Amino acid sequence: MIFSRRSFLQSATATLFTSTLTQLASAALAKDSLRRLMNLDLSCGRIGVKADQKQAIDYATQYGFEAVVPEAGYLGKLSDSQLDELKAEMKEKKLVFSAAGMPVDFRNEESKFQQGLQSLPAYATALERAGVTRTGTWLMPTHAELTYNANFKRHAKRLKAVSRILADHGLRFGLEYVGPKTLWSSKKYPFIHSMPEAQELIAAIDVKGVGLILDSWHWYTAHETKDDILSLTNDQIVAVDLNDAPKGLEIDQQIDQKRELPMATGVIDLASFLNALNQIRYDGPVRAEPFNAELRKMPADQAVAATATAMKKAFALIN
Repeated sequence: MIFSRRSFLQSATATLFTSTLTQLASAALAKDSLRRLMNLDLSCGRIGVKADQKQAIDYATQYGFEAVVPEAGYLGKLSDSQLDELKAEMKEKKLVFSAAGMPVDFRNEESKFQQGLQSLPAYATALERAGVTRTGTWLMPTHAELTYNANFKRHAKRLKAVSRILADHGLRFGLEYVGPKTLWSSKKYPFIHSMPEAQELIAAIDVKGVGLILDSWHWYTAHETKDDILSLTNDQIVAVDLNDAPKGLEIDQQIDQKRELPMATGVIDLASFLNALNQIRYDGPVRAEPFNAELRKMPADQAVAATATAMKKAFALIN
């Protein structure tokens, strides 16, 4: 009789404790979803992990990401039924596609650009069919031969042609400015390396859906503040990269290929960066892009796990 009563009380207590934990976790998740619209994005290539689309989806599921980078080449080869199965799998795993790359070489000779432009519609069709709505690329902030004005005109003309094709397929197009002085001053003619300059290019392109890719690293190295982000709207931002910077260097001494995972050093004010984005209700992907040598040496699963931990720690700053 005593044993049964004791067992009952222990069982009831354990059940109550488990139920309380479950309720607290559910409440925390609900509060988090109300607190932010941006999603935790896994970009394997940006952390040095080689993974095909299916493996990336598995990694994202295993380590708690909410979005994954789409691969147009893989998606374009799927039959309608296979694509439906993939979409159903992602819905079950509460994953969405984030932002794809833009494959056209617009930085070099005209022949390469035209060749890439011819293949872009098929690429865009594959993404559109899979429900992808975001793409992006980066801008080289310097040139050995072209003056700022000549380079600007070439970028505006070429990227307008690219943007029109992407827009025809429902794809927004993000442009990422690159901020470090060590890079934009490395050749004869500096080019776009700040948010206002990138916005001038976007205005010159003048195609709906063209916006910014914001990177905390470039925001920091461009000496920008949360007020610069607060001057934007959600519609002006296509994707976001999140990084930290090495300690012991002045801002203008930072080197682009030597970054840190978010929250690794605290050099970049990620609280201000993320909360400014949240204040304007940014609702797109946020991914890590640290170009970090130590991270790239890790086994794939460890690198993804380390990235997930860093990103979740950063997202905890959002209030």
